[in-house]
Amino acid sequence: MALKTTPYDTAKYLDSEEKLAAYIDAVLEDGDPALVTHALGVAARARGMAQIARDTGLSRESLYRALSADGNPGLATVLKVLKALGIRLSAQPANAA
Repeated sequence: MALKTTPYDTAKYLDSEEKLAAYIDAVLEDGDPALVTHALGVAARARGMAQIARDTGLSRESLYRALSADGNPGLATVLKVLKALGIRLSAQPANAA
């Protein structure tokens, strides 16, 4: 009997504001820019790339490109996407718990 598998897609599980914020927070804590870019793409797909594009004023194609594995979005794009996702960044001392 063959083992049946199904593809895993994180976007399916980001179905609330709290889950989305926790996911982005965990990725930011890791500090890997490529992972942050990937996570923003996943979160944008969870919300709907077309809606995020409208909210940021960017085209869907440019968002897909910027948030792809080969993408390198600028800070302005990252901030626009975070705002469209309803995520606010805040700073705290690195040694704070």
